[in-house]
Amino acid sequence: MATDYVLFVHGVKQRQPEEFNRTVQELLQNVQRSIGSNGRTIKPIVVFWGDLNVQPQASLRQGLEASPQWRNLWLADFRIKEVVEFAGDAALYLSRHVGAQVVQRFQQIALPILQGAQSGGGDRLHIVTHSLGSVILFDLLFATRWDDPSLDKDASTRQTRQTVTQLRNTLFGLGQEPGRGIHISSVHTLGSPIALFSLLSVTGDSTHDLTKDLRAMLQTLYHQRGKKALPWYNYLHPGDPIAYPLQGLMPRLMGNAQLYVHLRDVITEHRGLPITWGRLPLLWGGDAHSGYWKSNTVVKTLAEVLR
Repeated sequence: MATDYVLFVHGVKQRQPEEFNRTVQELLQNVQRSIGSNGRTIKPIVVFWGDLNVQPQASLRQGLEASPQWRNLWLADFRIKEVVEFAGDAALYLSRHVGAQVVQRFQQIALPILQGAQSGGGDRLHIVTHSLGSVILFDLLFATRWDDPSLDKDASTRQTRQTVTQLRNTLFGLGQEPGRGIHISSVHTLGSPIALFSLLSVTGDSTHDLTKDLRAMLQTLYHQRGKKALPWYNYLHPGDPIAYPLQGLMPRLMGNAQLYVHLRDVITEHRGLPITWGRLPLLWGGDAHSGYWKSNTVVKTLAEVLR
C-alpha cells in the first residue's frame, strides 16, 4: 500500500514533545475523518527540536532579569514570553552548536524513515511546518551555506554537513542523484516568517540563499509531475504578527521557479477582530500564532491534498 508521509516541524514556543505529538495526532485524526478511506496510509514524521533551547534561554532570562533596569521596562513579560522566545530560537538555530543539534534530530527521526520510502512505488511526502520551523527546514534543504567545503575541516561540522547531504539525497530533485528519492507532493507553511528571513539574501549572494537548489528541485518535480506545479499553501491568521504572505515575493525569492509551484496565501480566520497593542500579546499566545493546528481551513486543505 502506498504511503503519504507527512513531515511536521514545529516553530517557536514549543517545549514539550509529548504535547506536540498529541497536537499532530489530533490534526491527522481530523484529516483522516475528512478523507475517509482512499487506499493510502498516512504516516507522520514528527521532528521536535524545541527542548534544545530551554537551558540557553533560561540563562538569558536570568541575566536580563538581573539587570537593575529590567523592572523599569514596559511589557517585560511580553518581551520574555514572546520576543525573546522567537528571536532566541532563531538565533540559537543559526548558531553552530544548537544548529548542529537540530540537524541531529532530523538525522535521528526523519532520515531513517525517508530513506526507507519507496521512491518509485507511489509514496509521497507532504511538508507541514509552523513558524520558525519553516525557516529551519527550508534552510536545511536549500541554503547554500551547507555546501561550504570549509565545514569539512572540523569533525563535528563535517558530520553535520554530511547529514544535511543525506537528507537532501532522500528527496526527488535534490542531492547528488536528483532523479531518485521520494517526491514532495505538497507544502504547507503555517504562520511562517520566511518572508522576513528572505532579507538575509536581499543584497545579493548569501550563504542563506535558497533560490538555486529550490529552483532546481521545483523544476525537476514539475516535469516529473507532467508539468503540474507543486501546490504550496501558506496559511496566515490576520492577528499573527509573525505570519507574512509569500505570493507577492515569489519573483524575488525564486525568479522563474515560480512557474513550477502554485503558491497560495490562505487566510485562516475572517472574524475581522480589531488589533490593538494591548490585545497583541493575547492573540500571539492564544489563537493567532498557535491556532493553526486546530484550524478547519488547514484540516480541509490538507485533506484535499492527501485525498
